[in-house]
Amino acid sequence: MFASEREPPSAPRPGSETRTALEPEPGSARRGRPRNPEVEARIMQSAIGLLLERGFDKMTIDDVAAAAGVGKASIYRRWPGKAELAEDALAGLFDVQIPDPDTGTLRGDLEHAYRDTLAFAATPGGVEFIRLAVTEACRAPAAAAAYRRYLRHRADLTAAALDRARRRAEPVRADADAQLLVEWLAGVLIVRAITGQPMPAVEHAGALVDITLHGVTIRTRPDNPRNA
Repeated sequence: MFASEREPPSAPRPGSETRTALEPEPGSARRGRPRNPEVEARIMQSAIGLLLERGFDKMTIDDVAAAAGVGKASIYRRWPGKAELAEDALAGLFDVQIPDPDTGTLRGDLEHAYRDTLAFAATPGGVEFIRLAVTEACRAPAAAAAYRRYLRHRADLTAAALDRARRRAEPVRADADAQLLVEWLAGVLIVRAITGQPMPAVEHAGALVDITLHGVTIRTRPDNPRNA
């Protein structure tokens, strides 16, 4: 769990202890204006930007409020503290629409996905995203869970591509592990990001696909019993 940055709670009004904050008084209408979704979106975008730029430790509620153009009270009405805001922001980063290309061949599907991934990873924002994902997953169980959900989703798409290839009678091994296929490429990108090395170029997508296909396709050399 992130360390929280919270405002001290206000004291309850006399006689209000038996009602929750969401319950109107008997016979009265709900008070206050509904929350503006545009304000919430601005807060989330500002939190994401500051997390990517500074990391959790150096992000403050004051800075998020200033970047979003809102008062701190608008943030605290939606999130109890910095930890909860950061967790939702990270979940938003991982909640992306991942394309599921169906090009007619497994190689084509993988090259399409790898090119998109490498193009993003090569940008400054992509590198910062990878570094943030690693550091916050190590720090907070909620962030690690969001990262796992993201990787599982990618693995599900990869498994679907493998199944399509088998239905087309492509020589894909029955025991090909979609999760490992996702994790090996993610591992390359993470190592490059945290060590400051250049990311693989988009033009290298084909070479990376060659490595993947070597591990998942059935080879027919009779001297290798694993290919039987």
